[in-house]
Amino acid sequence: MTRTIFLFDPVERFVAGTVGEPGDRTFFLQARTGSRITSVVVEKAQVFVIAERMGLLLRELKRTDPALRLNSAIGSDDAPLEQPILEEFRAGVMALTWLSDRQLISIELQALLESGEETEELLSDDDESAPDLLRVVLTPAQAESFAKRCLALVHAGRLPCPFCGLPLDPRGHVCPRANGYRR
Repeated sequence: MTRTIFLFDPVERFVAGTVGEPGDRTFFLQARTGSRITSVVVEKAQVFVIAERMGLLLRELKRTDPALRLNSAIGSDDAPLEQPILEEFRAGVMALTWLSDRQLISIELQALLESGEETEELLSDDDESAPDLLRVVLTPAQAESFAKRCLALVHAGRLPCPFCGLPLDPRGHVCPRANGYRR
């Protein structure tokens, strides 16, 4: 099978979103330019990590270049994912890159291998047998808005147990720190 690279350079909208109820949600990253939409399934932890790393990158950019404009006219994007949500692939390896010559941020998500295994690094664009890839290029302001939405989405799930930190299930929570006592 030949590799497909979904390139959004520039991107009009790049958001994280979920489908389902807390505790049974599927997380998506969705890119749109014009009428072209690509949706990729990600894990909650991946959404959190990409938002945290993007925040670190943006803080470092602000520190080294105070003239860098982040808070432009871009407001928060609270709209739901665009329909229909058609999963292109499930993300494995992710990369975040500052394109200094263009003053833009690139996010790359590579599909898991057919076997469900992850490679340890992004494979070359020239490798036709490599897994599919989503590449999205964002302005720093778009990246800041994206990171804020990701963090809000991750924290909007079930509340953590005050003892063990695991998510509380509305049907009951078996807490390992309480020897299985149901709360």
